[in-house]
Amino acid sequence: MKGKVFLLEDDNSICGLVKVALEMNDFKFSSFSTLKDFTAALQNELPDVALLDIMLPDGSGLDALKLLKEKYPSVSCIMLSALSKEEDKVNGLNMGADDYIAKPFSVLELVARVNARLRGKQKSTVLTAQNITLDTETFACEIDGESVSLNRKEFELLKCFMENQGKVLSRDKLLTEVWGYDTGETRTLDNHVARLRKLGVQIETMFGVGYRL
Repeated sequence: MKGKVFLLEDDNSICGLVKVALEMNDFKFSSFSTLKDFTAALQNELPDVALLDIMLPDGSGLDALKLLKEKYPSVSCIMLSALSKEEDKVNGLNMGADDYIAKPFSVLELVARVNARLRGKQKSTVLTAQNITLDTETFACEIDGESVSLNRKEFELLKCFMENQGKVLSRDKLLTEVWGYDTGETRTLDNHVARLRKLGVQIETMFGVGYRL
C-alpha cells in the first residue's frame, strides 16, 4: 500500500469515484459523510492524507482542518470543495491546508496531488506533534521552540509516540518497539513516560491499556 487516505464527503457519487481511483492506485481508503464520524475515526487511526469537503451536514470541513493541524499536524490535508472562488482557496490555504482542489475535479489530478503529498512526507525526516519537533536523522528535539536533550531510549519512545499520535499504544507494543521485549514487570516504561511529561510532552494514560500522545 502507498498510504492511507481519509475522505470527508457527504456526496455518495463523489465518494464512490474517489474510492475507485485511489484503490486502483494502491491506496488504503476510508470515507466519512459527517464531521462527527470523521473525528471519531481519528481516535483509532490516522491517515497519511485527509481529503476534506467544506460543506457538511453537521458542520464544516474547515473545522476538521483546524482539528488536524492542531492535534495531528503530520496528516496532510487537501480541501476538496465546490467553493471555488479565489477567496475560498486563500482562506483554506491560510488555515493550514496543504492543497485545495475545486469541484468538479479530475480524478487523475486528485491521485497525482495525493501522490505529491506522500512524496513530500517521505522526504522529510522531521516529525511534528503538539509543541514538539523531532528530527529522526539528526536526533534533535525541540519542545516549545527550545532545544531538549534526550537519551537514546527517551528519543525512541517519543518517536514511537509521534509516529502513532492519536493512537492508544499498549505497554507491550511500546516495550517491544523501544526495548525489544514485551513481557515482565518493569517500571522502565513508566519512568521514561514520566520524564517526557516533565519536559512538556502531553501523554495520556489509558488505564488498563497503555498510553496515547
